[in-house]
Amino acid sequence: MADKPSVLFVCVHNAGRSQMAAAWLTHLAGDRVEVRSAGSNPGDAVNPAAVEAMAEVGIDISAETPKVLTVDAVKESDVCITMGCGDTCPVFPGKRYFDWKLEDPAGQGVAAVRPIRDEIKTLVEGLIKGIAPETAS
Repeated sequence: MADKPSVLFVCVHNAGRSQMAAAWLTHLAGDRVEVRSAGSNPGDAVNPAAVEAMAEVGIDISAETPKVLTVDAVKESDVCITMGCGDTCPVFPGKRYFDWKLEDPAGQGVAAVRPIRDEIKTLVEGLIKGIAPETAS
């Protein structure tokens, strides 16, 4: 892994889980990690319930847009995380792959998205400890 590890979050529409995960990682790890997200069949916009749920914890994802998953995005990432939606990433030697089994927030209201948001935060916190722990100054 490079001095600054890169992480790619993937879900089908890149509109809910992967967007929340990318936002959590950016928020919690700051510039210690390079963050990407993408989808195999990107939606038109980020899920409004995901936007609202993240806003409740002070993270604004309203300007994000779903992006298409590319082979280059995987090649450029040290860690690829699919979000329990059956997506497959191209596999390259030397990469780390994880599949986080998470409920799909599509079509659900903010009350149903909150526990998904909180579960993603916990998973991201564990990921940070593994790839970009804070160092004592």
